[in-house]
This record gives sequence, structure tokens and C-alpha cells, in this order.
Amino acid sequence: MKTSNPVEEDNDEAEDALQIAIKYFDKGPKKALRKKDEILERHLKTVENVAWKSGLPPEGIDILLNVALSGIFGNAVNTRLLKCMIPATLISEDSVVKAVSWLCVGKCSGSIKVLFYRWLITMLDFIDHKEQINLLYGFFFASLQDDVLCPYVCHLLYLLTKKDNVKPFRVRKLIDLQAKMGMQPHLQALLSLYKYFAPTLISLSLPVRKKVYFKTSANPWTSALIAVRQRNQRPSVGPLKLTLGPDNGPNVKRKWKFHTVIPVLSSGTYAIECGKKEMSLSDYLNHNRSLPVEQLQSFSQLLQNIHCLELPSQMGSVLNHPLLLHYINCVRDESILLRLYHWLSQTLQEECLWYKVNNYEQGKEFMNLLDTVIRAECFLQEGFYSCEAFLYKSFPLWDGLCCRSQFLQLMSWIPFSSFVEIKPLLFDHLAPLFFTSSIYFKCSVLQSLKELLQNWLLWLSVEVTRSPITCSPLDTTLGASIISVSKLIEYVGWLSTVALRLENNSAFLMHFILDFYEKVCDIYINYNLPLVMLLPPGIFYSALLSLDTSILNQLCYIMHRYRVNMTAAKKKDLLGKTKPEFNFSSKTCEEFNNYLTVMIGCLWMSKPFKKEMYIEPHILGKAKITAYKSNLNLVLHPSLLSYAASFLLQENPEEKALSVDTIQGQKWNKYLDYLFSEGLQGLKLFIQSNVQRFHGPQ
Repeated sequence: MKTSNPVEEDNDEAEDALQIAIKYFDKGPKKALRKKDEILERHLKTVENVAWKSGLPPEGIDILLNVALSGIFGNAVNTRLLKCMIPATLISEDSVVKAVSWLCVGKCSGSIKVLFYRWLITMLDFIDHKEQINLLYGFFFASLQDDVLCPYVCHLLYLLTKKDNVKPFRVRKLIDLQAKMGMQPHLQALLSLYKYFAPTLISLSLPVRKKVYFKTSANPWTSALIAVRQRNQRPSVGPLKLTLGPDNGPNVKRKWKFHTVIPVLSSGTYAIECGKKEMSLSDYLNHNRSLPVEQLQSFSQLLQNIHCLELPSQMGSVLNHPLLLHYINCVRDESILLRLYHWLSQTLQEECLWYKVNNYEQGKEFMNLLDTVIRAECFLQEGFYSCEAFLYKSFPLWDGLCCRSQFLQLMSWIPFSSFVEIKPLLFDHLAPLFFTSSIYFKCSVLQSLKELLQNWLLWLSVEVTRSPITCSPLDTTLGASIISVSKLIEYVGWLSTVALRLENNSAFLMHFILDFYEKVCDIYINYNLPLVMLLPPGIFYSALLSLDTSILNQLCYIMHRYRVNMTAAKKKDLLGKTKPEFNFSSKTCEEFNNYLTVMIGCLWMSKPFKKEMYIEPHILGKAKITAYKSNLNLVLHPSLLSYAASFLLQENPEEKALSVDTIQGQKWNKYLDYLFSEGLQGLKLFIQSNVQRFHGPQ
């Protein structure tokens, strides 16, 4: 005897009830029935329960969308129906086209039109293909005249616009609307995109880069879409490592599993055609003249078909496909990036549950999503603006523990922009976390800030190569960019100085700080940018007097590279090849010379801190040091005393009483050779470039 499965029975009953409800709405309300309201409410509840639990099939969405926009029922019912339009798989393009046609006959109210446009923006990536929707571009553009619909229509057009859609009459219309409504973000977005595709058509001055053009306020569909997709998709494992080749599926040997939020790679047209009948790849290409992404297997195949590649219906799926990431990087189609950014914005906002409520059940799933995004950013060597906006929203609520590695890596890929704009959104919230967390967190933050600086410098150096520096007084873009970089360096210097005091001049922390300044000291030569910024005094003196030899060696290397950079800058300035407004200030040169004098006094001349330092006599008495100003050099420096002792033992193995004062004259030179042979290359470069070696200390 067969036992029935209660879950299957419940599902069958729900499907039957859904079919009955859809037929009811399709036929329309029956006015003769006395219990009309009760029946309507029962069928509405059925549709809502099924939609929010498992999503609606394409044919169900087709009927209910038609009902909601036809005005057969009242506003309240139509609103509830639209909020139920959650697809279980895909949405038919024909359904959307029929729904848009209802907007032309005036059957639905203004609030229903707004809700429909919001739904269409959210569901755009779930529509199987978009050829007919793109043909409706003119209709959508004409709807910009409606002040209420304008923000939502702009958002939709922003996602649909291609180069062919940019026409002079549309540019004029947008400029007229901006003159009428003022500098609205949604109009700026569309004008900026038009200017990207056709820069000669728009002479208006627009913001170079804006963080958020459209409000991503919570809507009734996005969270449900995530939940439905997780229930309907097969379980999969963590994100895959990006390698050059097709996505061969997950590794089933992994023990833990979770539901991926990244959609499966599929081009809607290919799936539909192949579902109708058996069709070979050659037949399909002859029929459609495009290569579906499912058939993309190698880089050579990508190069041969790059002009006719059919992109997936959901752009989020490209994150796990390196060949498509290559395509995005080569083609540089702004509309593709817009679709990807839109998907990322929605997914990150809905998937990051912990910054709304403390829900850590899906923490592993969210971490793997971030790991996939970070790998894609590293692959493209470019940060995503949607990730930047996500950081700005979540950093004020971040506890510094959840997804720490992922958040700090995302921070290192923030696209270049004004530091003054970023500081209140990100860095003002980072500082309290930095100061109150462990030393390991501090070191991780410094490492991420070093990578952020490197990415900004690379971007700036490329921009300088593309647009050579001229002597025009109007050329202020580079100057503003240099100021932004200098502000970032000043911020890290402030963090580092305070952190050293909090961590008692930890050598471990100092290594990460000096790693950052190794990048800073070579900006002029390595990146061809007119910027030289020195270490703050709190870092310089702490490193100079450190008990760790490796820190002193690293400081010597940094000071050597500063000298090389400043010498090159001075030489270029004398040859008249540097813009006057970018000359290095005399204050920087004076500060460097002061640092140099102190270092040579401490390491070579035995005359440290001639004017800069005063030590109370009673402290010197306790330490039994009376002549501290002559008790610091390469021999007596606290981090080098062990080397001096090892050198003397090597010279006189049988000597029982060692005196470092005997290292003078020729023995001094031998001692230097010994230090250099021990791998202190930074010290060697500093000594060779700043002092005459064979004149030892007096």
C-alpha cells in the first residue's frame, strides 16, 4: 500500500486553488453574487500565498498582469495583484508588451502606473528577452512629461538605453525638462548616460560621477524574489574560483551547501528555442545569428563571436563566468554595466540581512556572494559603483566582525572619487571601529587602505597618460585628484599615529604602517604623479628609535626612496617640465632635510636630536646616561647592539669582555660591511646615498 506525502498533497492543492483563482480573475467579477467580496478576498489570498511562497508561473503572470492594468477591479485589488507579480522562473516579454499597451487607454490610475513601472524596473532581468521592449523606448520616453512618473521612467530608460537610442530631439527634451524641473538626480542620470554615448550632443556641465542617482528604497518584490529563487533553485556550494574557461558547475565534494543567490547562466532565447525542438548549434546560429552564452567554451570562441554574443537574461550570472567578464572588459558597453550594477544593488540590499536585523542564518551565503563579487572586481581590475553605494549604507551599522575580510576588500576597490565626499560616508565611521578594535583589525584596515591607494594611483596614472598635463590654468582636474589622494594619505597618517600610541608602538603594527609609506614614497617616480608626502613625525621618530632592526631597515629604505623621488622632481622642475602649480613646496623639502639630518645624526654622526629633543635630567640619572647626545649611532642604536656584539665576537672569538667603543676607524668600515652582509639592504641604500662612507663618526 502506497503512503501519500503530505507536502506533495499540499502543493497539488495549492496549484489547483491557484488555477481556480486565476480563472476567476480572468473572467472578471460577477455582480449578481451576494458573496462577491468574500470570494474575491479568498482568491486574492490564494494568489498572494502562492506568489510569496513559490512564485507565479509565466502564464499566471500574463493573465494577472493584464487584469491588474485593465481596470476591471478597483485600485485596492489591482495594487495587491501587482504586488503579487513574483515570477517563479521567467516573465514572458509578450506579457510586458500587453501590459504596457494598457497604459495607453487610460484604464488604470496614476498610482497603479507608478507601481507598474517600479515592478518593471525590479523585474527587468527576469524578462526572457527584450527586443520588443526596446522597441517601446519611444513610448517610455514620451512618458517623461508626467511629473509623477518621470523618476521611474528615467530609471527604466537608464537601464534600456543603448547608443542607437540617443537622438538630438531626445537630448533637447531632457534639457528642457531639466530647465523646468531643476537639477533632478534622475534627469542627471539619463543626461550623463546620453553624454557618454554621444558627447558631442551635450555641452552641459554634468557631475563626473555621482554615487546614487535613483533611490533604492525597499519595494514589495525584491526580498520575495530572493526567497523564491532560493527555494526553487537546486542547492549549490560556495562561489567558484575564476579561471579562464567556462563554468563547469559546482564541486559536489564540499560538505556544506547553500542556495546561491547568483542566477544560473542562461540566455532566454536559446532556452526557449531549444525547448521547442531539438536544434544543433549551427542551426541555431543560422536561425538567430547570435551565439548563446551556454555554448561559449573557450577564449578563442569568444574572440570569433564577440560581435554576435547573446548576453544572459540575468546579468548577475556573469560574475561566475570569466569569459563573459572578458567580454565586459573588452566591449565596454555602458548598458551592460548598468544592468550588472542594477542587479548588484538590489541583491546586496536584500541579501545583507544583518544590517537590517541581526539575522546570521544566511551569513555563509552572503559571504560567498561578496567573495564572488570581489573576485570579479579583481578580475576586471575595477570597482563596482553598486558595491561602493552598498558600503556607504552598511558601514554606519557594521560591527567590524561580520564579513570583515570581504568588507575590507570591497573598501580597497572603491572607485576613485573626491575624498571629501567619501569621508563622511565611510571613513568617519571606520575611525571609531579602527581605534576600538584589536591590533589585527588595525593591520587589516591599513592593508586595505594601502590597496585602495594603489588602485587610485593606477587609475590616476592611466588618466594622466590619456590626457597629458598642459599648462592651461583651466586644467584643474588633475590638481583636484592629487588633493584627494593627499587627503587619503593624511587620513592614514592620522590613523597610524593614534594607533601607535594605543598599541604602545607595536612593531607588528609599525610594519603595516611602513608598508603603506613604501607605496607613498614612490608616487612621483612609479606613477608619474606630482605628489610627495612625508611620514608624520609620530611615525618617523617611533620607527627611528624602534628596538626592531627590520623596522629601522625599512625606514632607511623609505627615506632613500624619498630622496630619489625628490631629486627627480627637483631635476624636472629645473628643466621646466613641471606645471608651476604642482611645484613641491619648500616646506616639504625643509621637513625632509630635517628628517635626513636627524637620521644621519642618529646613525652616523653620534649627534642625535641637536635641537628637537629635550630629556629631563632626573630621567637620565635613573638611566645612568649622562651624555645621551653622543650615545646613538650604528653601533649604539638599540636595534643594532646585537649586531655590534656579534661582529666583535666574529673578530675576536676568544675575547671575554667586549667593548663596542672599539668599533672605530677601519673596524667601523668592516662593521658596515658586516651589517650589509646581514641583509640590511635598506640601511645600505640609505648610507650609500646620504653619507660619505669612509669618513666614520668622530
